[in-house]
Amino acid sequence: MKRISLVFLQAVVVLIGIGVLTFMLWEPHFEGRNVDATFFQVYFNDLFLAYAYAASIPFFVAVYNAFKALGCVGQGKAFSRVTVKAMRTIRRCALLLVGLVALPEAYLMIVRPGDDIAGGVAMGLMVIFVSLVVAAGADVLVGVLRSGVDVKSESD
Repeated sequence: MKRISLVFLQAVVVLIGIGVLTFMLWEPHFEGRNVDATFFQVYFNDLFLAYAYAASIPFFVAVYNAFKALGCVGQGKAFSRVTVKAMRTIRRCALLLVGLVALPEAYLMIVRPGDDIAGGVAMGLMVIFVSLVVAAGADVLVGVLRSGVDVKSESD
């Protein structure tokens, strides 16, 4: 793969991480109930926001591992155990994210069925779908990379 393509992909991964982090820090201040709230009220009185921040940890771990895997590809180590491990971690993080998003979705549907939850449920289902696609793609890459590592180790 060309060096410029790898640098571009790494830049995209970094920009996605920065964009998500910026959105997570910026959005709560403009949410309906937090418009006139103080900094303390926004970040320390909202358990759902604390859960969202804790649940975002697997996403950022997956972003880091994607950056690391692209770095290995750039160094010519695409078929290495480090890349396979990074892809496995990405798959696990994506599946963990599915579970961590499905829990509040179930809470909204079961405990608060009378509230207007359509927007939140739609965003949650979108995150679940994207996470499942990432997990499936990472699973396919793990299989390909693992067979490449096996072939490479047999030839050495």
